Amino acid sequence: MKEVRHIYPVFDQLVSRESKEWLLQQHSRVVWFTGLSGSGKTTIAKEAEKVLYEMGHTTMLLDGDNVRSGINNNLGFSHEDRRENIRRIAEASKLFLDCGIITLCCFVSPTEELRQLAKSIIGPKDFIEVYVNAPIEECERRDVKGLYAKARKGEIADFTGISAPFEAPSHPALELKTQGRKEEDCVKELLNFLLPIVRLDIAI
Repeated sequence: MKEVRHIYPVFDQLVSRESKEWLLQQHSRVVWFTGLSGSGKTTIAKEAEKVLYEMGHTTMLLDGDNVRSGINNNLGFSHEDRRENIRRIAEASKLFLDCGIITLCCFVSPTEELRQLAKSIIGPKDFIEVYVNAPIEECERRDVKGLYAKARKGEIADFTGISAPFEAPSHPALELKTQGRKEEDCVKELLNFLLPIVRLDIAI
């Protein structure tokens, strides 16, 4: 790694995270959704964000496609680029965390190594891993973009679940099994788990 010189962070001089949490009346956390493409990560997170917003919470949703079309548009899908993709997302999430914002991150993040990298940057106490679990057959059935079909034809290289591995989390904070379930039931299960953690009137 290139040595960085003449950098003088001023984080200790800024308004504290606790003060921002008090202003927003919430505990900030990073909710990290992992799972195969098509498992329901972003769909569930988007609906959960709407409910949190209606309840008065301040949130930010980071999604793989959105991030890769902007801040990470120079990255591919090699092991090195996947790692850098997750590193940048985790660093950005940490900034939102310090602003008192509940951050919802929807990324395949297919290996334990990558998820541990994100957790180490964000911090174990603030990192909530949610495994959105659906069999690959179900993910392919839902695939409106046709990505799995293209991957099976060899048109997309290093596609998770087809030509690149996916390591299921061994101890997620929450596992949401989406096959055969209504979207609203998955969202309700997520919020029942999450709300006691982010509500400011509950000591944690």
